[in-house]
Amino acid sequence: MPRLERYLLREFTETVFATLVVLVLVSMSGVFADLVREIARGSLPPGLLLSQLGLRLLQFLPMVLPLSLFLGLLMAVGRLYRDSEMAVLASIGYGPQRLVRPLAMLAVPIVAVVAVLALWGGPAAERAGQRMIDSANRSLLVAGLDSRRFVELPGGGVIYVDSLSPDGSRFERMFLQLEDDEGRVDVTTAQRGELFFDGSAERYLLMHDGFRVEGPLEGADFRLMRFVRNEAQLPDRAETVGTEEPRLQSTPVLLERDDPPARAELHWRIGLPLLAATLALAAIPLARSSPRQPRYGALLLAFLGYLVYIFSMFIGRAWLGADVIPGWLGLWWLHLPMAGIALWLYLRDGALRRPRAGAAR
Repeated sequence: MPRLERYLLREFTETVFATLVVLVLVSMSGVFADLVREIARGSLPPGLLLSQLGLRLLQFLPMVLPLSLFLGLLMAVGRLYRDSEMAVLASIGYGPQRLVRPLAMLAVPIVAVVAVLALWGGPAAERAGQRMIDSANRSLLVAGLDSRRFVELPGGGVIYVDSLSPDGSRFERMFLQLEDDEGRVDVTTAQRGELFFDGSAERYLLMHDGFRVEGPLEGADFRLMRFVRNEAQLPDRAETVGTEEPRLQSTPVLLERDDPPARAELHWRIGLPLLAATLALAAIPLARSSPRQPRYGALLLAFLGYLVYIFSMFIGRAWLGADVIPGWLGLWWLHLPMAGIALWLYLRDGALRRPRAGAAR
């Protein structure tokens, strides 16, 4: 590889990698905030925080990588123009269109990674996350409850158990205190019990041989009850998605299905690597600027173009899923024109305009 191309490849790689790190940190902060909110509501077990964070990051990467590639190339090529390096390169016959080779050395592997994540990695990560949540919701251990330790419940309340079964579904000698918004307290003790589902997403504690005391925090109007069997509802668990949901199924399974939701998901996965390739090709002409041109003006316009592209993909997927547009059309009505525009901008970049007739008179 010529030294000049090695230099350009290094510049492109460093800028794209730095952009990727920033965007990943921003994405992780948003995902982390959502997970903490779910844990605070009691719908997600605390023990799954880090695993769910990593799995959801894999689901976001197919959308983050194209944007990182696009913005990184825009900044790297734009810097060549601002520092007059492109003028020097053009003087030796290395015009803007010659940048496509070092760009392809970086863009092709990234597009391949996006394709792997979109077609296989992201759906596999989502399936694994759903299995972990479903398994954790059936175990008090994974939900954060430990034996011989007082544990605070989301929304108010404390629970204590003396011992738990190895799978976390049964317990011995339990203490449960719950409070409501009206200032009433409910204290329940039981000799034994277990966790069960009522046939839906609701979780309940089934308690045997215990006492229940209920009344206001201020006052003496308490009621004492002894029970043989009693039930108490736990906070709602995280929503789980059915195995027939298209976004949870593998790409070969989607290829065998012919219903609109499956076609919409399949075209969405195929469209993500096409999005990355189109944006990479469009980055060279869109990065053209003069030394005195504002640095972030073109970058902002290019980012708005990315938003229009990705939001159009979301709309197209919704239309396909609702059978508004025919399945054979897919998202090609969006990708082909965008790829044509990117190719046209690239081919005309750096071309000299023909002098107008009479301009030399």
